Amino acid sequence: MDITTKPRFNPSDCTMQAAVRTEYGPPEVLRIAELPRPTPKDNEVLVKIYATTVTSADCRLRSLNVPAGFGLIVRLAMGIWRPRQTVLGSEFAGAVEAIGSKVTGFKVGDRVFGMSGASMGANAQYKCADENGPLAHIPPNLSYEEAAALPFGGTTALNFFRRGGLKAGDRLLVNGASGAVGVAAVQLARDLGADVTAVCSGRNAELVRELGACRVVDYTRQDFTRLGQTYDVILDTVGTAPFVRSKPVLRKGGRLLLVLATLAQMLAAPRESLLGNRKIVAGPASERAEDVRSLAKLAQEGRLRPVIDRRYSLEQIAEAHRYVETGRKRGSVVLTVQHEPYATLS
Repeated sequence: MDITTKPRFNPSDCTMQAAVRTEYGPPEVLRIAELPRPTPKDNEVLVKIYATTVTSADCRLRSLNVPAGFGLIVRLAMGIWRPRQTVLGSEFAGAVEAIGSKVTGFKVGDRVFGMSGASMGANAQYKCADENGPLAHIPPNLSYEEAAALPFGGTTALNFFRRGGLKAGDRLLVNGASGAVGVAAVQLARDLGADVTAVCSGRNAELVRELGACRVVDYTRQDFTRLGQTYDVILDTVGTAPFVRSKPVLRKGGRLLLVLATLAQMLAAPRESLLGNRKIVAGPASERAEDVRSLAKLAQEGRLRPVIDRRYSLEQIAEAHRYVETGRKRGSVVLTVQHEPYATLS
């Protein structure tokens, strides 16, 4: 008589575990709870999640520590007194557990990864995803954890580079080059043929060089605006290179890409672009299905490498949020999601 461990499958089990918060506040507001398991609509797949992430955006939405001017806007969108969506998380990777009646691009058992957008909800054991949305097959050379680390940073960088017209030969500076967006931006820009200068702390210099940066500026020792270099494009992922600071080193006709901007900076961008002979791009990045598929192809071909700093279990989500809030993570912080096994006799 052998005891074999298999994933539990019980059609009558309609619940799942998820990391929830019912109020805004510090990481301690997060807890694990039982929620109804979602049911896919006709055009959706149900993904059994094995890996998800904690991003800086998750931390901002949890704490409401958002860029200046966005506090009321976020509350109106997410809930005035308490969050309407209790489950955070925008990246996931897992296996298709069920499909809707009209789904043709995926089948049960497929390994997939993607983004959940404004609906969030990825810090859970299950998530429904539109088959035509930002969802793609996981390349065979990636684990679930590696796949979960791809879409947020990758799609953000692709979106800003597209809006900013980055092209081969451009001199690009990436401010905040070792975060989730930064590590993707360095690699994608290198792949495009841009000349990349990375701004990060000295401890991350070797990493960003490995990813394709031609030169590195240690912001703890140097100010990139005082080194006598100018750039065609500046990508600011951390909100410390606004137009007033970047303008002296941004060439005429250059583009400043503000991934993290205050409301005042966003509203002023059109005027400053017209008057300063430099284009400013600000505002949220869209999540496109074709971008997620492009990231999968690049990763399969070895042209894009996921960078994972730390791994936590879903139950350790508060600890993961505390670490992300330090601002010192390299690449992504991944949550591994367990599904309770059961023993059968044979």
